[in-house]
Amino acid sequence: MSLETTYPTRWRRPPRMLRDRRWRFVVQGAVLAYLVLAMGSLDIEWSRVVEGLARGQRFVEGFLQPDFTSRWSDIRQGLIESLTMTLTATVVGVLISVPIGIGGARNLVPAPVYGICRTIIAVSRSLQEIIIAIFLVAMFGFGPLAGFMTLSFASIGFIAKLLAEDIEECDVHQIEAVRAAGASWWQVLHYAIQPQVMPRLIGLSMYRLDINFRESAVIGIVGAGGIGATLNTAIDRYEYDSAGAILLIVIVIVMLSEYGSSYLRRFLQ
Repeated sequence: MSLETTYPTRWRRPPRMLRDRRWRFVVQGAVLAYLVLAMGSLDIEWSRVVEGLARGQRFVEGFLQPDFTSRWSDIRQGLIESLTMTLTATVVGVLISVPIGIGGARNLVPAPVYGICRTIIAVSRSLQEIIIAIFLVAMFGFGPLAGFMTLSFASIGFIAKLLAEDIEECDVHQIEAVRAAGASWWQVLHYAIQPQVMPRLIGLSMYRLDINFRESAVIGIVGAGGIGATLNTAIDRYEYDSAGAILLIVIVIVMLSEYGSSYLRRFLQ
């Protein structure tokens, strides 16, 4: 088959949803009116905007001149807590997500198991980390335990959903070939599914690792431990140079995690 018959040679305008020009004007006018009304409901106080810009300038100046020494003991303690929560929550989240992700794949399990696992995934994904952290802090008190449980719970919905979708998109011919050879369900999972999804699972785990570290800086604001509590204290005390140092540390660690994830994916593929 020639390339001329496979690919179009001329650009064509995509089809319009509303062919009538009058209806397009009505929809565009309604969207514009909604935006105007929405902007009017914000009740912007320009004096507060000017004050906020001045505070933002001081924060940027502190970020450009970070102070790693004056609050280093607090930064080190918060950083150790965040790294501990991140690593343990990611490992626990992956270990729990793998069976739930397998159960959430329609092509591997019966309908009742699929429904239960998909419900668990939906519940985990429907709640934001900060809400879960507030609830767990109220249950177990301030500290890294609440942060660990929050990040583990959030990791389950993230990894299990994407793993289930990867399993459902596996090469059907490879799965059928293993089944035709008389393989059991576990053998199909081990020899047909695992080689296809393992590089993706490792990449997702590394991606969730740096997400959990970044989230640990957020949930710490509500008392779930980690570097977020130190960052919140520095901002409350207007110590923007210390806050800038904390943000730089977070950026460096996330970049190292990203480069490590890219290296692992290339090595496995």
